[in-house]
Amino acid sequence: MAKTVSLVSPNFSDLLVPNFEIGKFPDGDSHIRIPQLSSCRDNNIIIYHRLYPDQNSSLVELLLILDAVKQQGAKSVSAVVPYLPYSRQDKQKLAGEIMAARGLCHALKAGGLDKLISFDCHFLNKTGIQEFEGLTFENYSCGEELVEKALEIFNGEEFEIIGPDEGSRYLVEGYGGKSLKKVRKEYVGSKLTYRDVHEVDGEFNVSGKNVLILDDMISSGSTMVKCLEKVAAAGAKNIACGTTHGLFLFDCADRMRVFTRNIFATDTILSPLAKVSIKNKIEKLNI
Repeated sequence: MAKTVSLVSPNFSDLLVPNFEIGKFPDGDSHIRIPQLSSCRDNNIIIYHRLYPDQNSSLVELLLILDAVKQQGAKSVSAVVPYLPYSRQDKQKLAGEIMAARGLCHALKAGGLDKLISFDCHFLNKTGIQEFEGLTFENYSCGEELVEKALEIFNGEEFEIIGPDEGSRYLVEGYGGKSLKKVRKEYVGSKLTYRDVHEVDGEFNVSGKNVLILDDMISSGSTMVKCLEKVAAAGAKNIACGTTHGLFLFDCADRMRVFTRNIFATDTILSPLAKVSIKNKIEKLNI
């Protein structure tokens, strides 16, 4: 009878005890050693491995691990990936632009991955089991944990919940929250990798109220800063910003602190602002 074998990466050590090794050769190539590799034969394998930061190296490492366990005769292979890099590249905006999210899913599926377990995956916008480009996902949400953290921040007082764009709708609508609409600027010159946010717009009344702005991801912070500006101008009493995936690139946290000191994320990505743990969710996964 098949049993479940867990392979825990060193980059998961804050959540689980690692049981295999990843190192680097002098030229930068990854070196992986899985002492219990032979135990994968005819069993169901769960790989716990973060893919961010250093996403390109981490993705190669996952592909190498997949190949190794499949070669050993694993019955099925799942991977717990708290944050999936390249997930924002799921649409084509310009002719010839590669949809990297699609290519990544194809590569993982071809590499032997049967299911990817994710948290608030950017292109899924809902929880549960679903498929994207042939790869099976089981997507969990951290919305409840983020809202609980906001309740603590606001000392039990009532608060409004707002999503900064349409992509955050599934996170906020269950709490009666509203989502704003985001308008991006056009690409400028040769700067094709990023479009700044022109404005966010929507109708809401937050004068004198506590407000939680909730999103699946804060990357460069341009969307969140625009939303903060709008909520502050509308007379909000206190504001908090919560996100599942806190990349906090460049100086965005400092720009957000102009409006609030209450900025927090989960530890899908490790940072000083990762104040909500997914450890309980990881331990309760139905896998």
